[in-house]
Amino acid sequence: MFHYAWVIAFTGTLVLILSHGFGRMSYSLILGSMKEGLSLSYTQIGLIGTGNFIGYLCLAVIGGFLASRFGTRRVIFISLLIMGISLFLTGLSNSFVFAFLMRLITGMGNAGSYVPMMALPAAWFVANKRGLATGIITLGTGTGLSITGLIIPRLISMYGVEGWRYAWHLLGIIVFVFSFLCYFLLRDNPAEKGLTMYGGVERQNPKDKDFTFFSAWKNIMQEKEIWRLGLVYFMYGFSYIIYLTFIIAFLTKEIGIADYSAGRVFAVLGFFAIFCGVIWGGLSDIIGRRYATMCAYLVLAISSILLIIFNSTVLFYISAIMFGLTAFSVPVIMAAAAGDAMGARLAPAALGFITLFFGIGQALGPFVSGWLKDVSGTFKYAFALSAFISIIGAVTSLTMKKKQKG
Repeated sequence: MFHYAWVIAFTGTLVLILSHGFGRMSYSLILGSMKEGLSLSYTQIGLIGTGNFIGYLCLAVIGGFLASRFGTRRVIFISLLIMGISLFLTGLSNSFVFAFLMRLITGMGNAGSYVPMMALPAAWFVANKRGLATGIITLGTGTGLSITGLIIPRLISMYGVEGWRYAWHLLGIIVFVFSFLCYFLLRDNPAEKGLTMYGGVERQNPKDKDFTFFSAWKNIMQEKEIWRLGLVYFMYGFSYIIYLTFIIAFLTKEIGIADYSAGRVFAVLGFFAIFCGVIWGGLSDIIGRRYATMCAYLVLAISSILLIIFNSTVLFYISAIMFGLTAFSVPVIMAAAAGDAMGARLAPAALGFITLFFGIGQALGPFVSGWLKDVSGTFKYAFALSAFISIIGAVTSLTMKKKQKG
């Protein structure tokens, strides 16, 4: 018999297409034209990216609590509306300050939709189905990347120097319109549909009851596993965003590949990222969260190393495929692990708390890597840093809780 939990999972796919694929990851495709249109340096471009992640960081923790307290559905809907408006307004930018502010607001909307959505499977799926369900949700990130990789470069080329503005306008309109469909389909828990969790009945975490803002954070901060997850998530935030932010600029400005060809590399990355969450989420259900995280980090490190030591179009595609297959593995595992540790109701707040660590890493990554490019003249030092941090993340992941039998 069909269970509404799968509607939740695949609606989550749409939420991530809008919030991650269109709202956040599209920046990599537009930043080159935006840099020229606004006469910015790579440091400023990196800072605009950092502005997005500061906004993400600011709302990730609060948004997770708001979802736990007032309902995931409402928080996601309002956040997507805000994101759609700010994306549209980004296309009106005439200065670094205005672009920074709009990306800051976009980041807030991104966190307010992404974090609660990633935690929602904890309410709908039992633990041994949760990784797969969360993986299905992340199909949206890769799908969004693939769509933007095919459409945005063509749109920018079609409209010339003003093309980047039309790209932001289009993305904003799409996010705004489809936010209403997400609101129509989402539900906060199975009880709203007269159902129980998919996969059976799960024992309730004793801390997963009525709570206030302060009692929720007290419960979360007293859980040692949450701190370990936060440290692992920091490494991911710092490392993966370097690759994703500067891969197109590296291929076009440093290697000399045409914009359209670089867009195809990005589209290939996005296509393989479609399957990333299902692969790693399902794997984490089988071998445990910590070993799956360690393997994912090692693949991410290799994808960056390939960019450093080889100058081959074929290997650029191989690097993009490896990165795509692993790019969003760690968030899937962290979302499932947060639900494992804290239970269904506190899962959004717990994920929001560890996202604080992720957001700090994500905010530092573009700034540091953009500065390295400006002072060295090459992106290779930035990719080397990404690989190094990924290797540290692989080692750190072994501190996570072992898979429990049964």
